[in-house]
Amino acid sequence: MTPSGGIFDIPGKTQRLIVLDAQIEEPTLWNDADNARKVTKEATALRRVVDDYNGLEGDVNGLFEMLEIASDEEKQSLEGDVLDAATRVDALYKETLFNDPHADAPAIITIKPGAGGTESQDWAGMILRMITRFAERNGFTTELLDVSDGEQAGITNAELIVRGERAYGLLRPENGVHRLVRVSPFDGNSRRHTSFCGIEILPEIEDASEVEINLADVRIDVFRAGGHGGQGVNTTDSAVRLTYKAGTPDMIVVVCQDGRSQLKNKDKAFTVLRSRLFEMEMKKKRAIEERLRGQQKSIEWGSQIRSYVLDKQYVKDHRTGVMRFDPANVLDGDIQEFIWAGLEWMAGQRATATGGDED
Repeated sequence: MTPSGGIFDIPGKTQRLIVLDAQIEEPTLWNDADNARKVTKEATALRRVVDDYNGLEGDVNGLFEMLEIASDEEKQSLEGDVLDAATRVDALYKETLFNDPHADAPAIITIKPGAGGTESQDWAGMILRMITRFAERNGFTTELLDVSDGEQAGITNAELIVRGERAYGLLRPENGVHRLVRVSPFDGNSRRHTSFCGIEILPEIEDASEVEINLADVRIDVFRAGGHGGQGVNTTDSAVRLTYKAGTPDMIVVVCQDGRSQLKNKDKAFTVLRSRLFEMEMKKKRAIEERLRGQQKSIEWGSQIRSYVLDKQYVKDHRTGVMRFDPANVLDGDIQEFIWAGLEWMAGQRATATGGDED
């Protein structure tokens, strides 16, 4: 391992840690509790990486020295130590991929089918199941805030929150348009159809200081929940709909009908609204930066990040080039390989794949 830490940027993290530690030692830091929590949280995360790297560097260098002078028999006895070091290096490398400040937050996920009626609605239902199964595989919990069934199959929209260790940090590469190609089970002539589904992944923003909401801009409606809530939910006016800046280009509608409590549904709806407003501001800032750099690109609904080609039995990520030839497992939530590659791509550690669709 290099003294500089290479991609780990240990010198940069160490310098940042010195600055944060100086702030922590200031008696006035806790005059602003929200800022104090952010400072201490960042310092804890950086200290973990720096300490892990320094400890690992010493162990690896010592291991290399032993291997240089070891006999063949002694080298065999060190194989377990080599594998352990490789596992620790890989874990530390993956730690560097969680560079988003909200990586530890729960993920708010919105799933919407594209044009195409039953085909796309069925595809959106398959995507909802894929995300839910991924969450289950990782021991995460899911809260289905709102879902509307399609007329024949699938869903017309769904909104859920996934909670667990690094939920948003892991799931954010799934943000984008997902494309399905298959022989349609809804086509009597067994023709090949292409469907699209959009996934929006946002971090849950609970800290009200990060996003201020003017209540005068919000209309609150309550109504009787329906669909997936159970009998106790469906017979009470527990569902909540927030309409932010109704009738304007910035209008946002949030619906939560997850539980029996109107108050809890209202709180969850405001959390989702806060997260969407946060993302809206981030998009505006990114757009300004891209215009200044002259790199702004239009994003079309058909610009898919991944294709699932079921009749040819493969799944391909168009950003990273990762391909799998077991689409049934992928659609059952086995998407970890795509996620790690996506995180590398987002961190600039993986080049953008070349070449288009093969189907």
